[in-house]
Amino acid sequence: MRLTKFEHAALLLEESGKKLFVDPGSLTSPLTDTNSTVGVVITHEHADHWTPEQLNRILDLNPDVPIFAPQGVAAAAPDFAITVVHPGDTVEAGPFTLRFFGGRHAVIHESIPVVDNVGVLINDVLYYPGDSFTIPEGVDVDVLATPAGAPWLKIAETIDFVLAVKPKRSFPTHEMVLSRGGKDMANARIKWATEQNGGEFFPLEPNDTLDL
Repeated sequence: MRLTKFEHAALLLEESGKKLFVDPGSLTSPLTDTNSTVGVVITHEHADHWTPEQLNRILDLNPDVPIFAPQGVAAAAPDFAITVVHPGDTVEAGPFTLRFFGGRHAVIHESIPVVDNVGVLINDVLYYPGDSFTIPEGVDVDVLATPAGAPWLKIAETIDFVLAVKPKRSFPTHEMVLSRGGKDMANARIKWATEQNGGEFFPLEPNDTLDL
């Protein structure tokens, strides 16, 4: 399975000629080459994780592709056929097995509503928590997509998250809200935390790939 990291929170997984997109949102360049897509995962309803335009770029070439997301996305995207998933669910999309965890977005501020959010484990290899620090209990995480910068996190929480998950490999995501200096600082902290349990950090930039 091959991972391609796009800007911010968007990921592409490819296996056996099929594609799975995760969280293609407003801070990600317009998607291209979306043919052979068998699934889309949207972790929550915020625009930096999905937009109608990004979904339509996938659906134009794959009109029957399932879109897996929590109830909050279904409510926010009434023009799309959303397959609602909940923590504890496992679904199949072509060669991809998707297991969902969590349920709620991390708190941004007491004045801002907390929305539905699911983390996803893909093929028992890659774990992406969406906008949360949900630890996938009982899972030995091979690769962790690690949130690097957001209004809902501070770097100490990211470090503690990585130390708790103990991934064998990690890379940064949710980083487009950071300057170049901020990205470098976050990368250094995530690298340190990953290495404390013998893991390896990959400082992926947009359009970089990693074989899983």
